[in-house]
Amino acid sequence: MKLILGSGSPRRKELLAQIGVVADDIRPPDIDETPLKAELPRPYCARMARQKVEAVQADSADIVLCADTTVALGRRILGKPEDAAEARAFLKAMSGRRHRVITAIALRKGEQHWQRDVVTTVKMKRLSDAELAGYIATNDWQGKAGGYGIQGPAGALIPWIQGSFTAVVGLPLAETAQLLQAAGYPIWKGQP
Repeated sequence: MKLILGSGSPRRKELLAQIGVVADDIRPPDIDETPLKAELPRPYCARMARQKVEAVQADSADIVLCADTTVALGRRILGKPEDAAEARAFLKAMSGRRHRVITAIALRKGEQHWQRDVVTTVKMKRLSDAELAGYIATNDWQGKAGGYGIQGPAGALIPWIQGSFTAVVGLPLAETAQLLQAAGYPIWKGQP
C-alpha cells in the first residue's frame, strides 16, 4: 500500500509531515477547476476534491489523498488570482470583512471513497492602501485561493479565525488523519 498525494502544493506536503506522514508519490491531477454556472462555494470545493481524487492514477491497494481549498465571500468563489490587479481586488473585497475558507479532502482506495469538508470563518482587518500595496509587492498572493496565504506575510492581516488553522493553510490535519486511519493508513508510529 502506497500513499499518493494528489497535489503539487508544498504546503500540503509540509502539513502532512507535521503528523509524520510522507507520501510515497506526488501526482498532481490535471482537471478543469472552472466553477459551474451558479455553483455555490461549498459544493464546488467538494466537487473539485472528488474530481481530483478520481483523476489520479493508482493501484487498487494504494490510497490517494487530494484536497481543494476555496475562499468564499458570501456566495462568490475567490479563486487563485490571475494577476496582481485581481489579487488586489480580492483583498479589497475582503478588507474589514469576514469570509469563509472551505477545504475539502477526498481519499480513494480502490473503489472506496472518503470525503470531508471543513469550513473556517476568517476575519481580515481593514486594509490601508499602504498595507495592500505592501502585501501585493511580496508576491505571496500568487497561486493562493483568495490571493493570500495565512501562513505567510498575510498572517499579519488576519486578526482572528473561527475553525481550523490548518484547513486555511490547505489541509485540515485532524480530519485528514481521521480519513487516513479510516482507509487503513497508520498515522502514529507503533500503530498496527
